[in-house]
Amino acid sequence: MIGKLAGAVDSYGPDWLILDVHGVGYLVHCSAKTLEALPGRGEAAVLFIETQIRDDQIRLVGFMSEVEREWFRMLLTVQGVGSKVALAILGTLKVSDLASAVALQDKAMIARAPGVGPKVAARICAELKDKAPALSGIDMAVVRLQSQFGDKVAPRPASDAVSALVNLGYGETQASAAIVAALSEAGEGAEAAQLIRLGLRELSR
Repeated sequence: MIGKLAGAVDSYGPDWLILDVHGVGYLVHCSAKTLEALPGRGEAAVLFIETQIRDDQIRLVGFMSEVEREWFRMLLTVQGVGSKVALAILGTLKVSDLASAVALQDKAMIARAPGVGPKVAARICAELKDKAPALSGIDMAVVRLQSQFGDKVAPRPASDAVSALVNLGYGETQASAAIVAALSEAGEGAEAAQLIRLGLRELSR
């Protein structure tokens, strides 16, 4: 099993490159983002490798980081997600954005990837939601609040405050984080108007 390759870029294709390692050319499949991030021909490159063994071939898939490779592996555990779809997702979203989308159950963000429909995006969010927060760096309080919105059980003042900030042009994640900070300062019994005021102050910092 090959876990990592270090060599020089020999040539590129639409979704692959050949990496020359001491005179041996390895054909490595990569996402669009990985290919864009790699250097030009003849320059040194390091790729973390996922080795896929099939009946008729051994296929190498390359990544710029171990975290990206871990996300590829997790995506493959989701029903309906194969290598092509997983690479399309990683080629569309940065790992941090993918982790945030799953943690916050943002199905529309994941559905931006080619070949990913609403049903597949929903499965990815549902099946990976318990793994994503640890890899996203998102405050778990924000994740909980977003989950309450989805289940329609969020406190009304908090829900109204987030909606008000979103209507002002802030992103939902950004607005939720600001209201979480506002709730921490004002307490759970705060009214929407107070939360909006505190949230705006948080966003202006």
